[in-house]
Amino acid sequence: MHEVVPITRERDAPAAAHTPPLAGEVRGLVYEAGGKRLIDNVDLQLRHETRTIVMGANGAGKSVLLRLLHGLLCPSHGEIRWNGHPLDDALRREQAMVFQRPVLLRRSVAANIRFALKLHGRADDREIARILDEVGLADLAKQPARMLSGGERQRLTLARALATTPRVLFLDEPTASLDPASTAAIEAIVQRAHERGTKIVFVTHDLGQARRLADDVLFLSKGRIAEHSPAQRFFERPSSRAAADYLDDHLIAR
Repeated sequence: MHEVVPITRERDAPAAAHTPPLAGEVRGLVYEAGGKRLIDNVDLQLRHETRTIVMGANGAGKSVLLRLLHGLLCPSHGEIRWNGHPLDDALRREQAMVFQRPVLLRRSVAANIRFALKLHGRADDREIARILDEVGLADLAKQPARMLSGGERQRLTLARALATTPRVLFLDEPTASLDPASTAAIEAIVQRAHERGTKIVFVTHDLGQARRLADDVLFLSKGRIAEHSPAQRFFERPSSRAAADYLDDHLIAR
């Protein structure tokens, strides 16, 4: 296992060539599977400039909602729009998603980044080196991705997702099984992406992480939105009983 190196901002890294970030709008969203309604008549607006943290108990529908927003699942009813346009393949290509378990190609670390860049018509060696340096993996560029530690794999997964400068980044509990140092490294990368203009939608059970990252909190309960509010108000004065009970349970558990 390799030591996690500090994440530092690359001095001469070019600014990401983002087009304006995407704002999302969901109306009457329903998703049914196996005879069960997993997402139940959700209306939602996602502002483009915020880091939206999605929380809720197990089975609340958090992962399903992310997959719907990214187009990995098709809704049973309702519509999803980004900047006023229906979600389609072109919009999906301007988004990226990182899962709890890293999904990597059975190639070298550098080749994983090269693959993502090629899909967008870019595969410059200097760009690959810059990306890997920014996430602390430059020294491991030639190593097989399968040989990385868990934290390194997730950093590579995140680097590959961000290599294409997505306008929206979805993250489904990306640090759930990581140690504190690796978690801090992932959070630093996500924060930099946000500062560069990427819309962040991040699922987590970790209250500390939510407090560190959230601008607004979307709380799901039984497939419905129980609350969507600014982070400070959510943590200090939750307006829904479901959210208040959730926060109380976690604080007691600690």
